[in-house]
Amino acid sequence: MADISFDDFMKVDIRVGTVVRSEPFPEAHKPALKLWVDYGGEIGVKKSSAQITVHYDPETLVGKKVMGVVNFPPRQIGPFMSEALVLGFHDATDAIVLAVPDGDVPNGARLC
Repeated sequence: MADISFDDFMKVDIRVGTVVRSEPFPEAHKPALKLWVDYGGEIGVKKSSAQITVHYDPETLVGKKVMGVVNFPPRQIGPFMSEALVLGFHDATDAIVLAVPDGDVPNGARLC
């Protein structure tokens, strides 16, 4: 990958939020869940489609803190408009494990 400047990195707005709603997304081409994440304050709740069905069930995600990019333009995923990108990492089996803060931080806290 090409090097980027610190100014380029600062353009990516990565925030902490709490999942307030989660449900299956059967219309997605690949197994996915619909998430509603509260990023607090001026950002509020944003929707996201996440391919995280291997490690997560909808009912266990509500209340979980997650990290997401909140300044991408909305993207239509089938019948669902995704407004943020919830972040994660591929595990050894190529399934996604969510990126989460290692401590209690408020919704809307920005990665720095």
